[in-house]
Amino acid sequence: MSLQSTDQIADLITRIRNAIMVGKTEIRVPTSKLKISVIDSLKNAGYIESYEIEEAKPRSILHVIINNEGTPARITEISKVSKPGRRVYVGSEEIPVVKSGRGAVLISTSKGIMTGREAKKQHLGGEILVKVY
Repeated sequence: MSLQSTDQIADLITRIRNAIMVGKTEIRVPTSKLKISVIDSLKNAGYIESYEIEEAKPRSILHVIINNEGTPARITEISKVSKPGRRVYVGSEEIPVVKSGRGAVLISTSKGIMTGREAKKQHLGGEILVKVY
């Protein structure tokens, strides 16, 4: 098994989506700074329960708890917007609203990865990475 993925974010959200579909409450993925930023933004937005980094060789493992046992997952739908072949960039005025404000988008800005609401408050645009509802 290779630890290297072509698109790290696509791999991460696919693992999350698959875990939710089969009723699992946690996942483990190889760690990277980008994945930690995305998971941290999802946690701050309230879509996942928690995460921790487990030290291992040759690479650390990101242990993500999607939801607690016996509770439904807070994520109904999660998808990658910007892909390696087609990047999607927006200005701060053009940030999309997901499901009438009940969902969120994660945007990679010059000040890091943040939700669309945070980017609008700071008047920052960037690349739309993930849409979650």
